[in-house]
Amino acid sequence: MPRTVKKYANRRLYDTEASRHVTLDGIRQLVAGGEDVVVIDDTTGEDITRSILLQVISEQEQGGRPILSAEMLRHIIRFYGNPLQELMGGYLERSLDVFMKQQKSLQDQIQKSMGALPLGMTPPHLSPLGSMQDMAAKNIEAWTRMQKTFLDMMMPRPTAEKSKDKSTDHKE
Repeated sequence: MPRTVKKYANRRLYDTEASRHVTLDGIRQLVAGGEDVVVIDDTTGEDITRSILLQVISEQEQGGRPILSAEMLRHIIRFYGNPLQELMGGYLERSLDVFMKQQKSLQDQIQKSMGALPLGMTPPHLSPLGSMQDMAAKNIEAWTRMQKTFLDMMMPRPTAEKSKDKSTDHKE
């Protein structure tokens, strides 16, 4: 069950589980720690989770090492209002899910290979570098498959008759 945070009229956030006020950084820490957080406007009862999470992201992006480049943000903005906007959201969500699972798998592999051997004694086939290279190759394959699936959904393929008609038009 997600952790509920209420936002009061005075703009303060209140963590109902911990019975204390939290800041946006506190929300960030909860989410980074694996908590699913839901933010409810105490006055209206409206779920304002997305708005609060966007504020958290905005604060992080203004810090030292942003994840979202200006070009990426421009691409996202241009996609609003596009008939395929919903598909893009799903595509990005699945892409991040795959990326996060692969990151976890890589961390588990590194931990397992380092914990099983004496310090400094890592055989080449268990090397973290080798694991990272394997994971990078799997990432590329997964992203390529997802992009192909996404593009196949976006671009209708010409039927065999249309292709045949086009090829005979050039001969005349």
